[in-house]
Amino acid sequence: MNKVVEELGKIGIVPVIALDDVKDAEPLAKALIDGGLPCAEVTFRTAAAEESIRIMAEKFPELIVGAGTVLTPEQADKAMNAGAKFIVSPGLNPKVVKHCIDKGYPIVPGTSNPSDVEVAIELGLDVVKFFPAEAAGGLNMIKSMAAPYTGMKFMPTGGINAGNLKSYLDFGKIVCCGGSWMVKKDMLAAGDFAGIEKLTKEAVDTMLGFEVRHVGVNLESGEAAEELADTFNKAFSFEKKVGNSSVFAGTGFELMKKPGRGANGHIAIATNYIERAVYHLEKRGFEFDQDSAVVKNGKMTAIYFKGEFGGFAMHLVQK
Repeated sequence: MNKVVEELGKIGIVPVIALDDVKDAEPLAKALIDGGLPCAEVTFRTAAAEESIRIMAEKFPELIVGAGTVLTPEQADKAMNAGAKFIVSPGLNPKVVKHCIDKGYPIVPGTSNPSDVEVAIELGLDVVKFFPAEAAGGLNMIKSMAAPYTGMKFMPTGGINAGNLKSYLDFGKIVCCGGSWMVKKDMLAAGDFAGIEKLTKEAVDTMLGFEVRHVGVNLESGEAAEELADTFNKAFSFEKKVGNSSVFAGTGFELMKKPGRGANGHIAIATNYIERAVYHLEKRGFEFDQDSAVVKNGKMTAIYFKGEFGGFAMHLVQK
C-alpha cells in the first residue's frame, strides 16, 4: 500500500470537499487540521479546485491534500502541479490510472462491481474507491466483493455519515472512508469555519469512540485488593472476580494485588480503533511507551501513554 494511502488509513476519514471560492481554501484547511483531520479531497467539480489545492498545499504542508473527481490525465497533471499528494476518480479509467502510476502518484480510482476490481488488479492497484457507496450496495456489497479479491482494500465514499461510519470502518478491508458531512455547503457559504471545525472534531470523536473502561487502584497485597472488592460488592453489588495480578470489582475497578504503573494506579481508556487513536493522540501532542504495547495476532490491543496523569498511568485498550 502506498505510504500516503497508508497514512489516510491511520486518519480514518477523508473530508470530500467542493470549493466554489478559493478564499475559503485556507480557513477550511485550518479548520480541518484543528478539528483533527489533517487531510482533504478537493474535487475538480469546480473552477476553484486547482488553486484551492495549491493554497492548501503551500500554506499547510502537514495537510494531506488530494484531488478528487479527476477524469483526465490533464486534470491529474494540474492537480499534481498544484501540490496534490494523491488522486481520486469516481470511476476506473485505465488511461488516467496508468498516467498517475507512470508519474509515481498514488491514485484511488472508483469501482462499484467485480469487473472494476479486476481491472484495478490488472493495473497493479491494491486500494480502490467504492463509489457511490450506499447507492451501490453499501457495506454488504463491499464484503461480497472483498471475499474473492483477498488482496484488495477499499475506500468507500458516497452516503457515509456519522451514523454508519463505524460499521464501515469495522470491516478490515476498508482503509478509510470519504465523507462530506463535516463540511456542509451552507456552512462553507456562510464562512462558518468554527462550525466546520466542531463537526470535524465530532467526527473524529465518533470514530475513535473513547470511553473509560476501568480504573486500576494500586494496593499493597492481594488481601487488601480482595477486601476492597468485597466492600464494593457489599455497597454496589459489583461482582468480584479474582485474577492472577488483580481483583476486579465489576468492570469499572481493577484492584492491583501489588503496586503497578502509576503512583496511585492506572486508568484504561477503550477505543474503537487503537492504532488510529495512537495516531490522532500523537498529533495532539501525547506520547506513548512503545515498549508497553501488547500485540495479539499482529494487532495492537493495548498501549500505555508516557508519564502520569494526576498520579495515574493511563493506557488505551482496543474495544
